[in-house]
Amino acid sequence: MLDGRDASRFTGPKSATGAQDQAIYPHDHDHLLTLSNIFMTFAWYGHLKYRHAPLFKVTLISWLIAFAEYCFQVPANRVGSYEFTMAQLKTIQEVITLTVFSIFSVLYLREPLKWNYLVGFVMIIGAVAVIFKKW
Repeated sequence: MLDGRDASRFTGPKSATGAQDQAIYPHDHDHLLTLSNIFMTFAWYGHLKYRHAPLFKVTLISWLIAFAEYCFQVPANRVGSYEFTMAQLKTIQEVITLTVFSIFSVLYLREPLKWNYLVGFVMIIGAVAVIFKKW
C-alpha cells in the first residue's frame, strides 16, 4: 500500500455496474499523462507556428486536439488516483507538462531554452521533493 491506497489498484475498481475495470499497472499514469501533455501542448501552442491562419480555424483544430488530450488525461488521473494523493498526482502532471513543453518549444517552435528557465525548473523539482516527502 502506498499512501494508504488500496492494493486493488493493480486490478482496478469495480464500476457502477459491478464489473471489474481493466487491469491497472503501476506507472500507466506516467505514460498516459505524457501522451495527454503532448496533445495539449500542440493544442495550446502548435498554432503559434501558423499565425497567418484564421483564429476560428486554429481554435476549432485546437479543440479537436484537446479532445484527444482528454482521452488520455481522464484515464491517467483515474489510474494515478489509486497510487497517489491528488496533490502528488497534480505535481507529477506539472513536471511532465514542463518537460514536454521544454522539448516542444526547442524542437517545434525553435525557441532557446535559457539558463533562467532551467534554474526555475530546478526550483520546481525542489517543490516536488517537498510534496513527496513523508513528514
